[in-house]
Amino acid sequence: MLIHHHTREVEWGDCDPAGIVFHPRYLAYFDHCTNLLFTQAGFEPATLQARFGVIGYPVVGLRTRFHAPCCYGDKVCIETRILEFRNSSFEVQHVLKRGDTLAVEAEVTRVWAGRHAEEPRRMQGRTIPEEVKVAMG
Repeated sequence: MLIHHHTREVEWGDCDPAGIVFHPRYLAYFDHCTNLLFTQAGFEPATLQARFGVIGYPVVGLRTRFHAPCCYGDKVCIETRILEFRNSSFEVQHVLKRGDTLAVEAEVTRVWAGRHAEEPRRMQGRTIPEEVKVAMG
């Protein structure tokens, strides 16, 4: 199973007036880490449309648990992996730790999406290519 580890330092702009990470910032961290995981597997997000006819993998479901706060200057490590592939959707797990302390866990459901054939402003799920599943599995 492919796992991506990303270390970052919490920036001032990530924090709310109480000095802790504002919860939506974690979602931005996790989105970035999903892209890094795909890149690590050889699937640069910017090339997905040309390579597979998809425009991305939007979020359709999210479950998050906050265990401990993170503050400005903290160094955090985010571990990202695919838990499961289905036909056109997949589950991504993110585990964020501050040192040995589990701070945040999230499971994100995403859809392998392309433009709708009849209404190009809309998206629709596409079958995830086997080569993607194998590379990430």
